[in-house]
Amino acid sequence: TLGTQTDYRDGEAQTDPYSPEYIVRSGSVPEILTLAILTWGRGLPAGQAEMEIIDRIREKRAWEAALPPMDSPANVAKRLKMMEAMERKEWAYREEEIDKLQKVKMELFKKLLWRREENQNELNAMRLNNHWQNHQKAKEEKIRKIQHDCALMLRKLITKRKNWMGKLERRDIIKEYNDFSSETYAPLSRIGFFPDNNSDYAVKTFYLNTFAGLCELEKSVQHSLSQFKIKAPKPKCTITKTGYIKRSGRLDAVLTQVHQ
Repeated sequence: TLGTQTDYRDGEAQTDPYSPEYIVRSGSVPEILTLAILTWGRGLPAGQAEMEIIDRIREKRAWEAALPPMDSPANVAKRLKMMEAMERKEWAYREEEIDKLQKVKMELFKKLLWRREENQNELNAMRLNNHWQNHQKAKEEKIRKIQHDCALMLRKLITKRKNWMGKLERRDIIKEYNDFSSETYAPLSRIGFFPDNNSDYAVKTFYLNTFAGLCELEKSVQHSLSQFKIKAPKPKCTITKTGYIKRSGRLDAVLTQVHQ
């Protein structure tokens, strides 16, 4: 079965059928040789169209055998008449083949046009969808901005409506201390108040606040850490052995001379 076939099955490795050599006797014309135009893969194995070709070849050979000899004017006229009839028949058959071929080409052309139209419709639909999505994003962004501006204007109007007469209001200390969300309990940094300024982060410990603690802390530290060795920097040598001042030391020499 198809499920148990391997990659190298007989159907894939089969070659063209073997055609043995043959010898044609003199005076004989085998019918099989009239089909030499048909080869394996190009007409063989024979189908409906190939069988029609074989039947037409047989009819033509029978018609050629039935032609009268050209030994008298009557036979010549009859032969010409039969040949004209056969020629009209051949032309009619050829026109029929051309019509069939044109119909097949027309159907194929219609399928190609239909497929191209479907692809174009899909492309147009995709473009319209992208365009619609872009418009929707722009619309949502515009609505969001309008809502933000509306909320901002409403807050301004509410604040303005509280004192619509423009009168100065005195400070109500009792109301401020009664409201735990007022600036008395939670001052704002934008008015110049920073809560961390008054914070005391000083570390209070026995080792830093008392003399005995400092002595004990000094004992616990290594001796090498308490002995500081400071090396004095060496002065830069700006004068050469011959007595000339280097370029890097000219500015210092000029400054020293001006200072003196």
